[in-house]
Amino acid sequence: MRKNREVFEMLTLIMQLGISMLVPIMMCTLIGVWLGKRAESNVIPVVGFVIGAVAGLESVYKIVKKYIDKKDDKSIKKDE
Repeated sequence: MRKNREVFEMLTLIMQLGISMLVPIMMCTLIGVWLGKRAESNVIPVVGFVIGAVAGLESVYKIVKKYIDKKDDKSIKKDE
Protein backbone atom coordinates (compact mmCIF):
# COMPACT_ATOMS: atom_id res chain seq x y z
CA MET A 1 0.00 0.00 0.00
CA ARG A 2 2.73 2.44 0.96
CA LYS A 3 4.74 1.77 -2.20
CA ASN A 4 1.68 2.48 -4.33
CA ARG A 5 1.24 5.81 -2.59
CA GLU A 6 4.88 6.73 -3.19
CA VAL A 7 4.54 5.83 -6.87
CA PHE A 8 1.45 8.02 -7.23
CA GLU A 9 3.20 10.87 -5.42
CA MET A 10 6.14 10.65 -7.82
CA LEU A 11 3.85 10.51 -10.87
CA THR A 12 2.00 13.54 -9.59
CA LEU A 13 5.27 15.37 -9.04
CA ILE A 14 6.50 14.54 -12.55
CA MET A 15 3.22 15.71 -14.11
CA GLN A 16 3.29 18.90 -12.06
CA LEU A 17 6.86 19.60 -13.15
CA GLY A 18 5.96 19.07 -16.80
CA ILE A 19 2.95 21.35 -16.63
CA SER A 20 4.91 23.96 -14.68
CA MET A 21 7.51 23.99 -17.43
CA LEU A 22 5.20 23.88 -20.46
CA VAL A 23 2.64 26.52 -19.51
CA PRO A 24 5.01 29.49 -19.13
CA ILE A 25 6.94 28.53 -22.26
CA MET A 26 3.79 28.23 -24.35
CA MET A 27 2.24 31.42 -23.00
CA CYS A 28 5.35 33.55 -23.44
CA THR A 29 6.03 32.12 -26.90
CA LEU A 30 2.47 32.77 -28.06
CA ILE A 31 2.59 36.31 -26.69
CA GLY A 32 5.97 36.74 -28.41
CA VAL A 33 4.55 35.53 -31.72
CA TRP A 34 1.62 37.92 -31.42
CA LEU A 35 3.90 40.83 -30.55
CA GLY A 36 6.33 39.80 -33.29
CA LYS A 37 3.58 39.93 -35.90
CA ARG A 38 2.50 43.36 -34.73
CA ALA A 39 6.05 44.69 -34.68
CA GLU A 40 7.11 42.72 -37.77
CA SER A 41 10.07 41.21 -35.93
CA ASN A 42 11.30 37.62 -35.85
CA VAL A 43 13.31 38.07 -32.65
CA ILE A 44 10.45 38.71 -30.23
CA PRO A 45 9.11 35.09 -30.23
CA VAL A 46 12.60 33.82 -29.39
CA VAL A 47 12.84 36.27 -26.51
CA GLY A 48 9.39 35.15 -25.35
CA PHE A 49 10.51 31.52 -25.44
CA VAL A 50 13.62 32.29 -23.38
CA ILE A 51 11.61 34.26 -20.81
CA GLY A 52 9.11 31.39 -20.59
CA ALA A 53 11.88 28.85 -20.14
CA VAL A 54 13.46 30.87 -17.34
CA ALA A 55 10.08 31.28 -15.63
CA GLY A 56 9.40 27.55 -16.02
CA LEU A 57 12.78 26.61 -14.58
CA GLU A 58 12.21 28.90 -11.61
CA SER A 59 8.84 27.28 -11.00
CA VAL A 60 10.32 23.78 -11.26
CA TYR A 61 13.11 24.76 -8.86
CA LYS A 62 10.61 25.99 -6.27
CA ILE A 63 8.50 22.84 -6.56
CA VAL A 64 11.49 20.50 -6.24
CA LYS A 65 12.92 22.49 -3.32
CA LYS A 66 9.57 22.32 -1.53
CA TYR A 67 9.37 18.55 -2.17
CA ILE A 68 12.91 17.95 -0.88
CA ASP A 69 12.28 20.05 2.24
CA LYS A 70 9.10 18.07 2.89
CA LYS A 71 10.98 14.76 2.52
CA ASP A 72 13.73 15.99 4.86
CA ASP A 73 11.16 16.99 7.49
CA LYS A 74 9.55 13.55 7.28
CA SER A 75 12.89 11.76 7.66
CA ILE A 76 13.87 13.92 10.63
CA LYS A 77 10.56 13.16 12.38
CA LYS A 78 10.96 9.46 11.58
CA ASP A 79 14.45 9.36 13.16
CA GLU A 80 13.29 10.94 16.42
